[in-house]
Amino acid sequence: MRLLFAGTPEVALPSLRALLDSDHEVVGVLTRPDARRGRGRSLHPSPVAELARAEGLEVLTPHSLREEEVAARIAQLAPDAALVVAYGGLVPPALLDVPTHGWLNLHFSLLPAWRGAAPVQRALIAGDDVTGASVFRLEAGLDTGPVLGALTETVRARDTAGDLLGRLAVSGAALLLSVVDGLAAGTARARPQPTEGVSLAPKLEAAEARVRWAEPALAIDRLVRGCTPAPGAWTTLPDGTRVKLGPVDPRPDVTDLSPGEVRAERRAVLVGTGSHAVALDQVAPAGRSWMAADAWARGARLEPGTVLGGAPGEGGRP
Repeated sequence: MRLLFAGTPEVALPSLRALLDSDHEVVGVLTRPDARRGRGRSLHPSPVAELARAEGLEVLTPHSLREEEVAARIAQLAPDAALVVAYGGLVPPALLDVPTHGWLNLHFSLLPAWRGAAPVQRALIAGDDVTGASVFRLEAGLDTGPVLGALTETVRARDTAGDLLGRLAVSGAALLLSVVDGLAAGTARARPQPTEGVSLAPKLEAAEARVRWAEPALAIDRLVRGCTPAPGAWTTLPDGTRVKLGPVDPRPDVTDLSPGEVRAERRAVLVGTGSHAVALDQVAPAGRSWMAADAWARGARLEPGTVLGGAPGEGGRP
């Protein structure tokens, strides 16, 4: 089959590699335009663009798929199917029927659960025990199209969003290829999504990643892991300075700290929550790199009774 691939970040690379190694032909790649990053804010191509160019593929980087030139070029490429993995842009209705088999999206949830931009993060924050990946046909609604294949993945106790997404990217690549093989063989069948069990996973904003220390330790643990590596969980010092937080270690044996109260011990930095304490692992003070929490606490010279998340007594409440 002739395939058009649309993807942008590293999570899309396993799928593109799987398709390149298959008997199918990748006739072109869609990816987001070069983005500025790093201290110098210089322009860099997306990971998908770098791999595609290294493989000698045609790379299209439109700002919008509504551009007439892009639509015309896609039509000229005449793909049998267009495959989407974390592309980061909307496919307009006018393009949905251009490929013979339409546009197929690898989505990192068991649809209809967690429709939207942040399914893995939302699943972790919600405390799901099982998630997965689905390949479905794009239509006008938000992740509402019929499903052609799915797989399940157990959520491990200490998974971060990065950990879980990394595993799903690999297993999902195999799933996507199997669906394409099924389409080529005429054996793939699409089934409508159930009307029950629908949940939404909008993009996780930085404000949502703020730790509210009055919440139970279980909820804080899930929030921090769900926000790792992006957008990154954070709290504030009493002066309002932000501190980024890596995954925490629940400490049900410590219950004498009020929400947000910090106690720096020789081998641990403990913070109180609405239930029991958690131990900090890695932290990143404003403008600095990640460091061990005990090293940070020594350098910050925190006063006894310091409360994170707001003024003393607020316990991290907004």
